[in-house]
Amino acid sequence: MPFKRARFVSFRNLEDGEIDVDAEKIFLIGENGQGKTNFLEALYFLCYGASFRGLVDAQIPTAGASGFGLTGLWSASGGDSVLDEEISVRVEGSVKDIRLNGKPLRDRKELVFHNPSVVFCHEDFTFAAGDPERRRFFFDQCAGMLSLSYIDVLRSYKRILKQRNAALKESAYDLLEAMDPLFVSYGLELMKARRALHLRFQEEFPGLYESVALLGRKVDLTYASNWPQDSSMDSALELLAARRESEVLFGTTRTGPHRDRWNFSCEGEVFTDRASTGQLRLVSLILRVIEARAYAGQTSRWPVLLLDDVLLELDVGRRRRFLDLLPGPGQGAQAFFTFLPEEPWTEYGNGDTIVYKVSHGRFQNQDSL
Repeated sequence: MPFKRARFVSFRNLEDGEIDVDAEKIFLIGENGQGKTNFLEALYFLCYGASFRGLVDAQIPTAGASGFGLTGLWSASGGDSVLDEEISVRVEGSVKDIRLNGKPLRDRKELVFHNPSVVFCHEDFTFAAGDPERRRFFFDQCAGMLSLSYIDVLRSYKRILKQRNAALKESAYDLLEAMDPLFVSYGLELMKARRALHLRFQEEFPGLYESVALLGRKVDLTYASNWPQDSSMDSALELLAARRESEVLFGTTRTGPHRDRWNFSCEGEVFTDRASTGQLRLVSLILRVIEARAYAGQTSRWPVLLLDDVLLELDVGRRRRFLDLLPGPGQGAQAFFTFLPEEPWTEYGNGDTIVYKVSHGRFQNQDSL
C-alpha cells in the first residue's frame, strides 16, 4: 500500500517536517551522508517499528534529542473504496509507542499485516557472502512476512533454545527431558515452513538470476536442514538423546533448525566461493525481488520497495535487466530509490516520478520527470 505523506521529528539528521511521497516512484538524489538512507530507514520504521540497520532506538534521535517521532499516511484498499490509514511511532527514552489510526499496537508483528516493506540495501550482500546465520535471518524474515504464525513459532523456538542452553550451562540436565518435546515440536514446524519457502524461491531464483546475470549456467538455491528432512517427533528426540553427551561437553545445543543452512550452488560447486562481487550483489537483489513477489502473490498487493544505492555495483546492462524485474506502472507498487547525483537516474523515471534533492537532511522537490 503506497505511502502518501511522511513526517519526521528528531529522526537522525532529517529536518523536522512533512514530505509528500504520493507517487509510484520517488527518487532521492544526493551525495553520501546527506540523509537519503535515513529517509528510507524512517519509512521502514513506520512499516516494522524497528530499523533495518539493526540499531537500538537510543542511537536514532537527532543529537541532543531524547527521542523521535514518525508519522506516515498510506492508502489502503477497503472493498470498492480506498481508505487512508495513519501509522505513528513515538520513542522517548526506552518507551516506544506505536499507533495505527490512533489505536496502540501491542505487538510489532501486527504491522507486518498492514503495510510491510522490502528493503534492498548494501547489508544484503551478506545474504550471499556472509555466514549461515545471515542467510537464515533473511529467510526467517521473509517467512514471517508471509505468515504471522511463523513469527510466533520462531519466537517460541528461540525462547526454548535459550532456556535449553541455560540448562546445559548450569548442568540442569533433568530439565532437558521436559524441554525437548517442545523444542522438537517448534523445530519441526520451522522446518516444514522453510521447506515450503525453499520450493517457492527455488522455482523462481535460477530463472530470474540468469535473466539478469546472463551467466550461461544455472545457479540453484538449496536448503539443508540440520535434522533429516523426514524427521518425526520420535526420531528428532532420539537424535537429541544421541547428541546429549556432546551437548553436555560443549554446554550448548548443537542440533536443530538454528543450524539449518541455505546455500547457492552452480554445477555442483558452491557458487558464492567463486562468484564476483557483482554476481554476489545480484544474488541478494534477486532474493529481495522474490520476497516482494511472494508477498504480492499471496496478498494481491505489493509491499513498499526501498532501494538504497543498489545499482552501483551492476553494469549498465544488468541494471536495466534488474529494473525490468520490478513491478511496472499501474501495478499498485510504490518504490523509493536513492541515487548519487552522477548516476543516470533520469533514465529510470517517468512523468509521475517525484524527485527530491537531499542535502543536510533537507528535501527540495525537483521538477517531475
